[in-house]
Amino acid sequence: MKTAAIHNLGCKVNAYEAESMEQMLAAAGYSIVPFAGGQKADVCIINTCAVTNIADHKSRQMLHRARKLYPDAVVIASGCYAQEQAESLADDPAVDIVLGNNRKKDLIPILEQFTASRPQRSGDAEGTHGEEHRAVSDVEDISRDPVYENLTLTEVRDHTRAYIKMQDGCNQFCTYCIIPYLRGRIRSRAEEDILQEITALASKGFQEFVLTGIHLTSYGMDSGSGSLIEVIEKAGKIPGVRRIRLGSLEPRVITKDFAERLAAVPAFCPHFHLSLQSGSDAVLHRMNRHYTTEEFAASVKLLRETFDRPAVTTDIIVGFPQETEEEFQETLAFVRDIRFYECHVFKYSRREGTVADRMEGQIAQNVKHERSGRLIAQAKELAHSYRLSFKNETKNVLIEQTEEVNGKKYFTGLTGNYIKIYIPCGQQTNPAELTGTIRPVLVGDLFEDGCTGAFV
Repeated sequence: MKTAAIHNLGCKVNAYEAESMEQMLAAAGYSIVPFAGGQKADVCIINTCAVTNIADHKSRQMLHRARKLYPDAVVIASGCYAQEQAESLADDPAVDIVLGNNRKKDLIPILEQFTASRPQRSGDAEGTHGEEHRAVSDVEDISRDPVYENLTLTEVRDHTRAYIKMQDGCNQFCTYCIIPYLRGRIRSRAEEDILQEITALASKGFQEFVLTGIHLTSYGMDSGSGSLIEVIEKAGKIPGVRRIRLGSLEPRVITKDFAERLAAVPAFCPHFHLSLQSGSDAVLHRMNRHYTTEEFAASVKLLRETFDRPAVTTDIIVGFPQETEEEFQETLAFVRDIRFYECHVFKYSRREGTVADRMEGQIAQNVKHERSGRLIAQAKELAHSYRLSFKNETKNVLIEQTEEVNGKKYFTGLTGNYIKIYIPCGQQTNPAELTGTIRPVLVGDLFEDGCTGAFV
């Protein structure tokens, strides 16, 4: 039997696309093997990322690792780094096929055409083709009137949660971000296709669905595909759907009508990831973010008026070009005032090709490191406070897996508001019977990155 290995880098949208390609290969007769070596792979796909220079480097590194692990395989570079570096990858002896961001749906015919005419490899670990090597490159200029590439999932590796891609592209052009150039302008998936996919997965036992996209807030703005809230409302009525979560949102989508309609969907999980990036209006302006801290705070206030202690999480970049100590102090104060549940803190990483990369006033690495540490410490205190506010309350938990901590086994899963719960495994408990089920749990003390719990 033909075999294939896939390794994914980057965001949840990339993960969805990697799983879609895996299912295409399985449908074409390939057996999927782990990306670890030890087992033969006829095809190896590295689904790359290009969000930072570090991601670029890691993507190229993984392509070379793939060639060493599978010297005779057809190595395929797909994803954002492949889109950006199509020319250089075509000359890289580690790569056989370069697949653009709008060409994943055509993986099988492109692969079949290549294998029908490919020259025999020598089998050396470096994969040297000699000077005449040239990979097949199937990459479109995605900036010109892109259309939504309709990929579909029929199975999900994680048997408790399914990510549903419903949007691609971005029109925001933040000064630090290259993604609009590699993913193209916004485009929305047809509402009917989204609901059909959720229906099919729910019929197979999946209970939680995470709606995601490159810029989810813009869903429906480019077409007659309906609106984000309409998709959520309709998805919530599908038999078997117990939970609906949202990917990252911008604060401008949070209106009174939007919040109230969300609250009326029983399956909706009150967890909102609103990407702040900075608590300083001056820094937000340099980033070309399209809101102020006052507008952001108003959106959070509206959510808290509508939901009982919703989880509000965020992303923050420290050390953006020209960021002063006073501007960083504004971010610290704003994070404290908003009382985020979790903050994902990133030290600014220069990205070649962006406006921010060319800005004067780049911040020294040691300053970024020191500021990051201070913000992480504050965020940790806020996270503890939020989790403890639910102590001795009963919350529904989707049991996802078992984990071992200090020699003791626990069932782990998330509450609707994104608190990870650790429940000791009893000797009489069968993990297979609980995994993938939603159970009432009494929340206990702080533990690891969540809280302890006990089945009720």
